[in-house]
Amino acid sequence: MLAANMAFAAPMQAEVPQLLAAVEKSGCEFNRNGSWHDAKKARAHLQSKYDYLVKKNLATTTEDFIERGATKSSTSGQKYLIKCAGAAAVPSATWLTDELKKVRKP
Repeated sequence: MLAANMAFAAPMQAEVPQLLAAVEKSGCEFNRNGSWHDAKKARAHLQSKYDYLVKKNLATTTEDFIERGATKSSTSGQKYLIKCAGAAAVPSATWLTDELKKVRKP
């Protein structure tokens, strides 16, 4: 990773694991390509996408991760959805951005 990107990557390296943990602990369901998956599988899938983005140097901020890896399927282009108990499904980008605000709240 380029030295200039290291300053951006440090917050991402702290924040993304917290977001992934929030997904897993949420008990929510995750829709990917028309199929619903439990929170544990959602975390594993998003972790693999995060790992890929980091390896390819395609994300230097948490927002990059959300936009490029956690918003839609790279295969089908379908948006990911998250549905929590008693609530309507929302785009994963919305859910993760809301969680990111909680992570960043002092």
